[in-house]
Amino acid sequence: MKRRDFINWVGLGLLASSLPVAIAACSDKTATPEPKSSPVAGWQKVGTSAELDKTGQLVANNSPVGPVLVVGKSKSANLIAVNPTCTHKGCTVTWKEEGKKFTCPCHKSEFAADGKVLKGPADKPLKTYAAKIEGDSVVVKSS
Repeated sequence: MKRRDFINWVGLGLLASSLPVAIAACSDKTATPEPKSSPVAGWQKVGTSAELDKTGQLVANNSPVGPVLVVGKSKSANLIAVNPTCTHKGCTVTWKEEGKKFTCPCHKSEFAADGKVLKGPADKPLKTYAAKIEGDSVVVKSS
């Protein structure tokens, strides 16, 4: 192998090995610490009971399990928790207490408290979570 070919291969190797570092440096995502789990395996904290009690709703867009909307009061045994992303076009659903349902402001899809579709155009249910109060924390677990 000629010296020039050897140097070209070494240079190419250095360039290829530094490419992942360059891509990571240009990325807009920053490293975040691993989320801390609740003492009970699988349960993830999404907020506090005080936050939930203010309006009867708690939205956690960046929770360890993804976007979560929890509905209820901390004294209630029946908390409702769903991923609030509409399965039709990705808009954020809201809880309508008077109808006990989630509605999408974009295309008027409606979902029951258990996430099932009541009215389209959405045809897939919302993802649901088990939710409970643990101390002063609201925690959820994928169901």
